[in-house]
Amino acid sequence: MENSIENISNSIFESIKHIDEDGNEYWYARELMNVLEYKKWQNFHNVIKTAEQSCINSGLEKNERLTEVSKSYESGNGTVRYVKDYKLSRYICYLIAQNSDPRKEIIALAQAYFTIQTRKMELLELNSKDISEDEKRIKSRKRIRISNTLLGKTALKSGVKNFDKFHNYGYKGLYNGETANDIAKRKNLRYNEEILDNMCSGELIANEFRINLTKEALENKDINNEHDANIEHYNIGKSVRNVIKENGGTLPENYPTPKKSIKELNKNKKLIK
Repeated sequence: MENSIENISNSIFESIKHIDEDGNEYWYARELMNVLEYKKWQNFHNVIKTAEQSCINSGLEKNERLTEVSKSYESGNGTVRYVKDYKLSRYICYLIAQNSDPRKEIIALAQAYFTIQTRKMELLELNSKDISEDEKRIKSRKRIRISNTLLGKTALKSGVKNFDKFHNYGYKGLYNGETANDIAKRKNLRYNEEILDNMCSGELIANEFRINLTKEALENKDINNEHDANIEHYNIGKSVRNVIKENGGTLPENYPTPKKSIKELNKNKKLIK
């Protein structure tokens, strides 16, 4: 069943995918709008701008966002008209799907497709010799900022009020009972130093997977109270841990703590520029 759903979503979204001269994949907004069953451009445009703002807030490069283009079409009387359109990267398509109504079947398929494709690219990046570990960490951290923002909005709708407690449930599931404070102590971090800024790329990807799965679970299961949301976050974290363990991967607490935090890397990057 899972494979058939993946095959259906692949055929739908692959059919409207384009490749530019540099081999980069992209989707046209108006084509995606039709597939996602939006009737009005303005409604879909609002979702696009919300997704783009998430990218901007997290400092993602322009090519990871969108490019405005003008497309022409011929009306019934032969008049050529031009309309605004966008070329969308895979990642912003992923964010658009995450910001759309998951109760619609086509949106659920879009979320599945772009989540899978995004994960595949993350794994390719992780194993690429052309990208340094520091670059992988910076990219992963930027994506997590967006994912945590989306999770926070979903958790709020699900009845979560104590967000520190909610996030700790996720960490406890993934880290075999450790809270955020326990992880910080194990990493010998200073007070209020962000633990996510002090993770290597493999550990960050495990956490990103946990965060995105939790968001989808809260939406798909229509969870509407804090207790159930916390338990769901714990169970997702534990499930991710079990997948890592069963496949012989490195458990998150066994990754070494990098010598420099993400903040230090970004600071050095700006100084070099």
